[in-house]
Amino acid sequence: MNYRVHQIEVKQDNAQEKLERFLNNLDGEVLAVVPFVSPTFQGMGATSKVVFLLIVEKVE
Repeated sequence: MNYRVHQIEVKQDNAQEKLERFLNNLDGEVLAVVPFVSPTFQGMGATSKVVFLLIVEKVE
C-alpha cells in the first residue's frame, strides 16, 4: 500500500469549495482529512484558525 499526503492552504471563506474541488479530483481513496490549527489572539480573547488541511490518500 502506498499513501500520499496533500496539503491545501485554506481560509475561512473558501475552505469548503477548495476541499470539495480537491477531493473530486483525487484518484485514490481518502483516509483522513486533518486540519492544522494555529492559535490566534483577538480582541475577544484567544481563538484558533485553520491554516491548512492535510489529506491522506491511499493509492495503488
